[in-house]
Amino acid sequence: MSSTHDVVFLFDVDNTLLDNDRVTADLRRFLDREVGVDRSAEYFEIFETLRAELGYADYLGALQRYRERHPHQSHLLRASSFLIDYPFANRLFPQSLDVLERAREHGPAVILSDGDAVFQQRKIERSGLMEAVSGHVLIYIHKEQELDDVRRRYPARRYVLVDDKVRILAAVKDVWGELVTTVFPKQGHYAHDPAILSRYPAADVSVDRIGELLEVDLEALVPDG
Repeated sequence: MSSTHDVVFLFDVDNTLLDNDRVTADLRRFLDREVGVDRSAEYFEIFETLRAELGYADYLGALQRYRERHPHQSHLLRASSFLIDYPFANRLFPQSLDVLERAREHGPAVILSDGDAVFQQRKIERSGLMEAVSGHVLIYIHKEQELDDVRRRYPARRYVLVDDKVRILAAVKDVWGELVTTVFPKQGHYAHDPAILSRYPAADVSVDRIGELLEVDLEALVPDG
């Protein structure tokens, strides 16, 4: 984009617009049934190790590492299909799409997400979020480190960032300062971890659920100047 907008709205995906905790719970139940509780726990141990290494959740990458340990376990192929074909649209938080539609009345609504190059894109497409933002999707390895690229692609006088992770909100606020209003929907496991919440400053605005943004004057969220 070349024109400079008055405001651009940036929305995270997992546990902001889409209930990713439920997706993970569904995967755990599937693996418990397909490979047993012990092997399922082993997968999630690999998953958490990989997330610590990469800085984002990589479900398919964890399956690949699991496969390296258990190359003859054919159930693994069904787990891959489970993830790729998962009905993500059923896991959108109530009124998520309405919030995106309302934001677009004021400026571009852009998905700003971390994740791998395959599964995260698939999730955004199958959930309907890509269509809802007219294809305005940015997926980085560490999005808080790519703010220059975000501004280059979506130049604006002001930004509103909606994200369930206070760490991300604080990091972006440190860089953009008064240029951005940070909005914290208190959804998902990160949003209720006292250790995490105590480590970072509060967001500019907090809501209990994403749908509450329909009750907020979005123009009032836009920082001055």
